[in-house]
This record gives sequence, C-alpha cells and structure tokens, in this order.
Amino acid sequence: MEQSALQKNVSHLSLEPNPLLVEHAKQRAESVQNRIADKITAFSGSMWFVYIHIIWFASWIGFGAEKYPYGLLTMIVSLEAIFLSTFVMISQNRADAKRQVIADQQWQTVKEEDKQNEELLKLSNQILELTQAIHATTSPGAKTTPAK
Repeated sequence: MEQSALQKNVSHLSLEPNPLLVEHAKQRAESVQNRIADKITAFSGSMWFVYIHIIWFASWIGFGAEKYPYGLLTMIVSLEAIFLSTFVMISQNRADAKRQVIADQQWQTVKEEDKQNEELLKLSNQILELTQAIHATTSPGAKTTPAK
C-alpha cells in the first residue's frame, strides 16, 4: 500500500531516464550475446516461465512420459537450473554495471561540487576581507591616508 501511495505522490513528475544508463543500454544492445541473454533473463524471470513449467511437469508426470523417479526429467531440470543460474549471474553483472555507471556519474558530480564549494569559499573569504577593509577604512577611529 505504501508503494502505491508513493507512486501517486510522484506520478505527476516526468521521470527522464539517466542519459548514462541509456548510453550503457545502447552499448549493451550492440552485442548479440547480450541481447539473447537479456531476453532469456527477462523470460525466465516472468510468470509465463512458471506457468509453462507447471504445465510441462504436470504433463510429463500425468501422461507417464517416464516412470518414477523421473530420471530424465530430473536431468533436464538440473541442466536448465545450471543455465538459468548462469543467466541470473549475467543479469546481476548487468545490474552491477548499471550501478557502476551511476556511481561513476555521482562521484564526478561530487568532485565538481567540491571544486565549486572551494571556489565559493575563496570568494566568500575575499568578500569578507574586502568587507573588513571597508569597515576598517570607514570606521570613525580609522586613520585616513591622503590619496596621491
């Protein structure tokens, strides 16, 4: 319920994708292997994948494709699990790469902001020095030096 409330609160905002992530996705899509892995990962992480397996296992057992203890089915499912775990790791690597792109951008922003802060501190110190000099020359007890 909190998630939907949050979505309602920010639904008026137009969320623009991070340009670095868009560029990262374009670079990733250039590789046929990455596109295949992304499609397999997207499908294997869907409910359709679950439904197909429920139907497949029920049919395999129900129609008696093999006798108990289902050695061939166990082998097929084990091989599938090996491949799916590999695709999960590929997906995690992709997510890590996205996080790294964002972290690099954020670090660059922090460095730029730090540089700006240093410049602002220098300007503030210069303003303070000028203000103190003005106060020193305009205060009632200050000595005035003749202009040459």
